[in-house]
Amino acid sequence: MDPILGMQTHAPADDGELIKDADMQSFARDVLDASMTVPVLVDFWAAWCGPCKQLTPALEQAVRDAKGAVKLVKVDVDANQALAQQLRIASLPTVYAFFQGQPIDGFQGALPASQLKQFIDGVIQRAGGAQPQGGAGAGDQQAAIEQAVEQAKQLVAAGQREQAAAIYAQVLRHDPENLDALGEYLRLLIDLGQTEEAKMAFDQLDAATQAQPQLQPVKTALELAGEGPGSGAIPDLMEKVAHDPADHQARYDLALALYAAGKKEAAAEALLEIVRRQRNWNEEAARKQLLKYFEAWGPADPLTVEMRRRLSSLLFA
Repeated sequence: MDPILGMQTHAPADDGELIKDADMQSFARDVLDASMTVPVLVDFWAAWCGPCKQLTPALEQAVRDAKGAVKLVKVDVDANQALAQQLRIASLPTVYAFFQGQPIDGFQGALPASQLKQFIDGVIQRAGGAQPQGGAGAGDQQAAIEQAVEQAKQLVAAGQREQAAAIYAQVLRHDPENLDALGEYLRLLIDLGQTEEAKMAFDQLDAATQAQPQLQPVKTALELAGEGPGSGAIPDLMEKVAHDPADHQARYDLALALYAAGKKEAAAEALLEIVRRQRNWNEEAARKQLLKYFEAWGPADPLTVEMRRRLSSLLFA
């Protein structure tokens, strides 16, 4: 008996791998990460929803019939209102299909079993005929990894760093030797404020791996994290700059403090202002620091693109 829906179910022994309940904390793992290998259907339901009581058992059976080519995650919207709002769930039941971390299809309302099968078959086809984990050949897995990396790059460009980091983490589970994915993942951890976790992971790498080009942005970002006077100095430094706008050292220190506080754009703005006022100050220290920021952020980061463009316009005006 399903304790929530109050309906008799006949779950096979491996239901735990195919069908799960998720909340805000487990959504990234059970949906975004899991969808890197096979499509994941997300059933948004509520105990008071009559059509949900019809749809959910039929959906569970359809997923079992797919024999691992698709998974199901159920989300109680009453217990996870923030998640439902984030995904703009307007009516129940709602079903989304995720693949490689992104929604690729969906529907609202209860569907008969025949239409559910058509929907699931279409999702599997759109996902390239994804097979359950372990069922794909090496070539298929490599293609899926390459698609996932490309998807993560697009998420970074769109400013969705947490989602991109989740995809890179999943890629590394399947391909731990992928230095491109490792470098981007550690860099994103730093960007998300998880510097200690990134440093621990980086320090565990052997010297030869740390020296690889893909890991240099990580090394730079870790070095930057330990620079400067710290975020607590920001008020005093802002006062110094306001009192004397030509105090480039104070403005430079302010940039480092802002960076330490996670205010990347403000830090870059302060350095650009030094370049605008006196580009050769302290042997071009402001320009050189900006270049370190660009390396740490990565070439595809929107802020890198914007600030590099503005730096170029100052240098070549």
